[in-house]
Amino acid sequence: MEIEIATIGGYEEVGRQMTAVRAGTDIVIFDMGLNLSKVLIHDNLRTEGMHSLDLIDMGAIPDDRIMSDLEGDVKAIVPTHGHLDHIGAISKLAHRYDAPVVASPFTIELVKGELADEQKFDSGNDLVKMDAGETMSIGDSGKVELEFVNVTHSIIDAINPVLHTPEGAIVYGLDKRMDHTPVIGDPIDMKRFREIGREGEGVLCYIEDCTNANKKGRTQSERVAREHLRDVLYSVEDYDGGIVATTFSSHIARVKSLVEFAKDIGRQPVLLGRSMEQYSGTAERMGFAEFPDDLGMFGHRNSVDRTFERIMNEGKEDYLPVVTGHQGEPRAMLTRMGRGETPYELDDGDKVVFSAGIIPEPTNEGQRYQAEKLLGMQGARIYSDIHVSGHLRQEGHYEMLDALQPQHVIPAHQNMKGFSGYVDLASNQGYKLGRDLHVTCNGNLIQLV
Repeated sequence: MEIEIATIGGYEEVGRQMTAVRAGTDIVIFDMGLNLSKVLIHDNLRTEGMHSLDLIDMGAIPDDRIMSDLEGDVKAIVPTHGHLDHIGAISKLAHRYDAPVVASPFTIELVKGELADEQKFDSGNDLVKMDAGETMSIGDSGKVELEFVNVTHSIIDAINPVLHTPEGAIVYGLDKRMDHTPVIGDPIDMKRFREIGREGEGVLCYIEDCTNANKKGRTQSERVAREHLRDVLYSVEDYDGGIVATTFSSHIARVKSLVEFAKDIGRQPVLLGRSMEQYSGTAERMGFAEFPDDLGMFGHRNSVDRTFERIMNEGKEDYLPVVTGHQGEPRAMLTRMGRGETPYELDDGDKVVFSAGIIPEPTNEGQRYQAEKLLGMQGARIYSDIHVSGHLRQEGHYEMLDALQPQHVIPAHQNMKGFSGYVDLASNQGYKLGRDLHVTCNGNLIQLV
């Protein structure tokens, strides 16, 4: 059976992930993501009403026109998890393909939200939920099967999809860390990865997330970030002014820890911002997380400002707002607070806790720097990087290569500089550039069989 891989997006940057695998005449697309930094550099740009071709031209979503070079039919669109760099282009591109979107339950709910907000295109794609550990037949030959393997990441219900073919398995390894003690959900299923590496024809190809491939050691568990966060918030328990926290809205485990520790230090937590309300509300509704009955979640701008007014009237010392804006996004709550555009007034000595790392991309780095400076000019004291990454470091990559023992490896989710660490470690394991280690760009085809 011919096996061909199209590296469509995410092979020259962190963002807009999209890869297609052709097994015979059956094609499966993994991820359809957005490069958010290409959107954020434009003031007040709304993608909902934009045409896909305009977004392709500005580098915001994958250029999927290379799909016309693949001889076959798309049978499934499979996002690995609910981050926008993996699902943010589904509303713009999925309607071109007569195929269902197949994803884990939480991811499907987030895809529904993206499709509901879309103003330009109507998607008729079926939405199919599949849990980790389950499989699905792909195409009519009976020879190709899709499997979901549970992984841990900075969002709940993440999976790595595996496409089983007569020539071996294709493992799409975006995005994960090896967390054996997660705060929410099950540990990464390394047992299943080892089985896949040793059954049948083994692993033909492994496509790997290289976000942290230049960093030595291993990525720590979410439990470590939780204890770091507990230490920081307990240390300011006696402060009688304002404390504000920000984290990834999609990081439900981290939001849950913030809510819990706010209560511990005698403050009422409140979640503020559209995405904060969306992700946490969805997680609670689906039973992935439990929050206190009195936890307020407000996404609409007017509701947020009214909540800020109430906090100022009743006393900042009694509340801990958890807000959007950890990357310094221009329209996010924390950035508006730094510009003095909300009723919440920062005073000298007030604490701002960034429970998030900076996404390694120049736009994010610049905006985060600006946000911290604006907050500091108002007297805020910054607690930065109370966080652990959702991506493997080098020791995790070695462990995955040992578990899967793939015949071919394709680095992804970075640019050429970001690939360098992975090339070195894969070379140390006997892989060779141009033979079985394929460093590639967006818009390329790799014929494996």
